[in-house]
Amino acid sequence: MRTGLAPTGFTRTGLTRTGLTRTGTTRATAPRRFQRIGPAPAAALLVIALAGCTTAATASVGEKKTIVVGVKADQPGLGLRARNGGFQGFEVDVGAYLARRLGASRVTFKAVTSDDRERKLDDGTVDLVLASYSITAERAQKVTFAGPYYVAHQDIMVRRADQRIRGVRDLAGRRMCEASGSVSSERVTKGLGIAATLVPAPSYGACFQKLVAGEVDAVSTGDLVLAGFAARARGSVRITNTPFTDERYGIGLRRGDIDGCESVNKALTQMYQDGTAARLLRKWFGASGLEVTESVPEYEGCA
Repeated sequence: MRTGLAPTGFTRTGLTRTGLTRTGTTRATAPRRFQRIGPAPAAALLVIALAGCTTAATASVGEKKTIVVGVKADQPGLGLRARNGGFQGFEVDVGAYLARRLGASRVTFKAVTSDDRERKLDDGTVDLVLASYSITAERAQKVTFAGPYYVAHQDIMVRRADQRIRGVRDLAGRRMCEASGSVSSERVTKGLGIAATLVPAPSYGACFQKLVAGEVDAVSTGDLVLAGFAARARGSVRITNTPFTDERYGIGLRRGDIDGCESVNKALTQMYQDGTAARLLRKWFGASGLEVTESVPEYEGCA
């Protein structure tokens, strides 16, 4: 305490001049002494409180007992909001598996979109994101990616009766749906230089509806997304089965959560080794006719 008081000017000489004797302080000096030291504990408590808040906000996902997983709400087979308000799909089941492996006693799900995935991770609304989230260099500047948990391939979905589009080059001059926040359309128009006519939509669910209604000619994105819609379409659409990219679907974590990322990768390895991944892939995409990959993907590494 004496060391802390020294900077305020209370030296031994100063205290003697204001009435300090060998037997103690006088009534005149006592109030001054307590007035000076009173604010210090309050300031210290404020610093401690702020430090505690920072620690809680930046806790690794592997340290949490309740984990909130962000999933899509409109992608059949991957993440779809059910009539009871819950969520179902491959990514929902994978999220539940990972949360249990990380030691969480409770897992909940919240809807995310391609536009708000990064924001909801950053502000703590969700702890993990599994939402057909392709790993890109630009996105990796905003979040930390574990995985990928699956390597899909960008393909094309058209109406079954439409024989004009048989591969990606046939998209030139055709109306192709562009889902908000997705990079799939850029891979066609910018990456491959194919002059498709882009028709915007808020999501791939909306893109699917536009395709069925004849408002667009094609939807192009990862084959798992397309397979989920095709399985529910009852023969009205088809996948051309002409893949032209790799879609490395990653698991988004808060930027900088390296420990959490490494824990998630360990859990993913276990998911493939114990047969859970193969079982879930067949469960959700077996009816689509898509040939799924059941081997462990090569991870990006946590950085």
